Amino acid sequence: MDKLKRVLRGQDAEEPSALAEVIDATSLSWGTRVKGFVACFAIGCLCSVLGSCLLWIPRKGLILFAVFYTLGNISSIGSTAFLMGPMRQLKKMFEPTRLIATVVMLV
Repeated sequence: MDKLKRVLRGQDAEEPSALAEVIDATSLSWGTRVKGFVACFAIGCLCSVLGSCLLWIPRKGLILFAVFYTLGNISSIGSTAFLMGPMRQLKKMFEPTRLIATVVMLV
């Protein structure tokens, strides 16, 4: 029945390749992408705020700040990968107009 539907839609009558099946199986719906973005961004903001609050703890405060603030930044930046995809995000990050900002952020 699936072959008949593909033929009627004008698609090729051949079976899709294994790569096409994997891509179709792993693609996320728009609602799932937005939920993933919101969740990662909220976790990133929470970690950044928690790191800033832990800065004032004597002796271990700087270490805790560095760990939580770094995790918060990684999570916040990674949250946009849900919206545009990781490869597209990397391409945009390393465009000539954004290259300096990307290098400073990563260093």
